[in-house]
Amino acid sequence: EAGHALAAHFLEHADGVHKVTIVPRGRALGFMMPRREDMLHWSRKRLLDQIAVALAGRAAEELVFEDVTTGAENDFRQATELARRMITEWGMHPEFGPVAYAVREDTYLGGYDVRQYSEETAKRIDEAVRRLIEEQYARVKRLLAEKREVLERVAETLLERETLTAEEFQKVVEGLPLEEEKPQEREEKEAPRVVPKIKPGGALGGA
Repeated sequence: EAGHALAAHFLEHADGVHKVTIVPRGRALGFMMPRREDMLHWSRKRLLDQIAVALAGRAAEELVFEDVTTGAENDFRQATELARRMITEWGMHPEFGPVAYAVREDTYLGGYDVRQYSEETAKRIDEAVRRLIEEQYARVKRLLAEKREVLERVAETLLERETLTAEEFQKVVEGLPLEEEKPQEREEKEAPRVVPKIKPGGALGGA
């Protein structure tokens, strides 16, 4: 989670950090909660930074432990969906231009994509998605390597405290000491908060 948090903090167009925790919740072993505002439209730069943030957990694993685990499955799904929609729905790839290659249909059972292109185009899209993901992975891994000392400091503090608020996270990044934590403060920090998600068409709403 330290990798996600650092990427969200340092990437110019990412959302910043509201809270980061390693306390398990549901199927997640921990999570980084972004400081996100509702937006009707997302820019290309913002989406690329969101992809980089999603990939930062795996990049941090590989950088620090020189090994990887299965924990990044959901991160990969999120990054891949954003990359594919940038290409097929939002016209944000120079090779494909401002063309909608897929139409997203919404039903009472959920949304699904209707493909409107050939097998050859599908292969080109898959390759473009892969390249975009690899580029953002390399970019965020370089960032974390440059911030290696901060990354390890955040990770060590999370092991001690389990949860950091935005203010505490900022202090750790700057190398400032934290005040002694009280039990009531820990309970308040671990309370869940609704996080907005990208919805079909690029809008954001409550989870």
